[in-house]
Amino acid sequence: MNAADSPRYRKIVLTVDGEERTLDVDTRTTLLDALRDHLGVTAPKKGCDHGQCGSCTVLLDGRRATSCLTFAVAHDGARVVTAHGLADGDVLHSVQQAFVEQDGLQCGYCTPGQICSAIGMFDEFLALQPSAVTEKLTAPPELTDDEIRERMSGNLCRCGAYPNILAAIRQAAEA
Repeated sequence: MNAADSPRYRKIVLTVDGEERTLDVDTRTTLLDALRDHLGVTAPKKGCDHGQCGSCTVLLDGRRATSCLTFAVAHDGARVVTAHGLADGDVLHSVQQAFVEQDGLQCGYCTPGQICSAIGMFDEFLALQPSAVTEKLTAPPELTDDEIRERMSGNLCRCGAYPNILAAIRQAAEA
C-alpha cells in the first residue's frame, strides 16, 4: 500500500504566502512540519515544539497561531502567512521595517515568529480584545508597554533583545 492509499494520509491544500500549495500529509503532521519539511517554507522556526517559545508563530486565516501545536489536516483550505510572505517584493512590511530600524533582532531565530505575533497582536488590539493586564475592561485598551509585553509574552527571545523588540513594536504601532 502506498502512502496515498493509507488512511493516515490526506491530501490538503494550503495557501502559503499567497501561493496555493497541495500536499499529501500524514494526519499526525503539524502545520509547522508541513510548512518546513513538505513545502520548504523555513520562515517559521522549530524551537520548543511545545508552543511555549513562539518561534513557529504564523498568521493562520488572519490570526496568530503557534504552528507546532496544530495539525496540518485541520487547516485544509486555510490561508497561512509567514514572515516571508509579509513583504511586498523588496518593500518590507512596516513591522519588519521597524524590527530592522530598532535592531529588534540579534541571532534572528525568533524574529519571524515575533513579527507575525506582533501583527496578530495589533489586530487583536484593534478589535478591542482585552489582555490580562488591560486595566479598564469597559474602555478601549491603551497600547502601553505593559500591554505589548503581555500580548507578546508567548514569544521568547534567547538573545534578550526585548528592549529593542518593544521599541520596534512601539514604532510600528505609531506608523
